Amino acid sequence: MDLAEIIDLERFPLSDPAFGADCNATLDRDGVLVLPDFIRPDALRRMQDEAEAGQPQAYFCAQDHSVYLTPPDPDLPRDHPANRRVVSSKGCICDDVIAQTSPLRTLYDAPDFRGFVKATTGETDLHPYADPLSSINIHYAERGQELGWHFDNSSFAITLLIQKPEAGSRFEYIKDLRNADAGEMNYEGVRALLDGEVAPDVLQMEPGTLVLFRGRNSIHRVSPNESDRTRMLAVLAYNSKPGVELSESARMTFYGRLGTESA
Repeated sequence: MDLAEIIDLERFPLSDPAFGADCNATLDRDGVLVLPDFIRPDALRRMQDEAEAGQPQAYFCAQDHSVYLTPPDPDLPRDHPANRRVVSSKGCICDDVIAQTSPLRTLYDAPDFRGFVKATTGETDLHPYADPLSSINIHYAERGQELGWHFDNSSFAITLLIQKPEAGSRFEYIKDLRNADAGEMNYEGVRALLDGEVAPDVLQMEPGTLVLFRGRNSIHRVSPNESDRTRMLAVLAYNSKPGVELSESARMTFYGRLGTESA
């Protein structure tokens, strides 16, 4: 399966500079770029079959964490927004489980797709993770599982919805709630959100939708799955520099192993 069998390149001309510039303008303005029906139906079915077949191998875990993904600060009260705990629970299969013939791998490795991501995000170079687990992941959220409120450490994330549950699992966010580069954490804004005093925006998406999201300053979560149909989402992760590995502690936390040899 080549790239043209996965994506309608007439509708999504990845190598066209004008298309990339339009997508970049949208991402810069809105903090999110949503491309519905990005994946052709046959390729999406292959992705769904692959995700379903891989689910028994998924590592499921739950963690409590702060919105800022930082350790507890003993100098602040326990109910301070920096110390408030939320829960994330999901399953995951890793890059080494994704078949070489998978349309996800074809998409991830395609120079035209990588060039499109660079044009959209403004990155000058993109590289896969150096460890064998982190470049392509498929995430699973079964009934009751969720992704708690948080800010990302990375500047952008790329996701592809493979299967949508029948209820719940809403992607909710507030754009630019903090300015991490300026050191402005906006604790009061985070408190108001956690206490239900402000309503977030909700991102609507259907299977086959590609999303690029700037989550470093935009707080976001995925609400609990309220159905028996598993939410399945592919995450395509790149780095601006070669040779970057996810830390061993992060790999053990999220994947339950360090590499292929410990599978």
